[in-house]
Amino acid sequence: MPSINVEDYLKHIYYLQEEGDAVTTSSLAGQLNIAAASVTDMVKKLSGQHYLRHLPYRGVQLTEKGRRSALKIIRKHRLWEMFLSEVLHFGWDEIDEEAEKFEHIMSDKMEERIDEVLGFPRVDPHGDPIPAKNGTVKNIRAFPLSDAPEGNSVRVLRVNDANPELLQYVSSIGLSLNKRLSVKQRIKFDKSLIIKIGSKEIAISTVVAENIFVESV
Repeated sequence: MPSINVEDYLKHIYYLQEEGDAVTTSSLAGQLNIAAASVTDMVKKLSGQHYLRHLPYRGVQLTEKGRRSALKIIRKHRLWEMFLSEVLHFGWDEIDEEAEKFEHIMSDKMEERIDEVLGFPRVDPHGDPIPAKNGTVKNIRAFPLSDAPEGNSVRVLRVNDANPELLQYVSSIGLSLNKRLSVKQRIKFDKSLIIKIGSKEIAISTVVAENIFVESV
């Protein structure tokens, strides 16, 4: 069983790969907020344990063994997020930090029980897919709200959970998962949007719109 430190590395390497970026020592150091030298040492260790492989000009990449281990800890993290949100009623801006504390100590028995109690959820409170036990991940087809055409009606599928302040703001304007809205106007000057949620029209910045992922309805 991987150590807590190894699980954290594998999880963050998976996240970087999903973003489509090369996973370099510097990008991983930035993600984990630790020194590049420490990352280099750990990458060598993980490569020796066959969790990673080096690719020319593309940094490191998870092997199948590394991918399975990463998805296992991500599954536990997102199930904890659902439990904290649905059962303990934490706000969606609070659950990431709390889930980090519990994901590494979650037994397989507890994982199965929480999954059952929650009704076998497919996504977490932010709309990110919860990996299945067999290592498969649901593909969520969504695009940034910033790319939605003027006049289009959309439904919110996912909100980037990297910044709690973003989640707080999104909640404050009445947006949540599965909420429908329409794009009333795109401002040419700064590419901000005027959106309509119910009867309210709200201006949102490009930065906010880029972190909300939607589908056309």
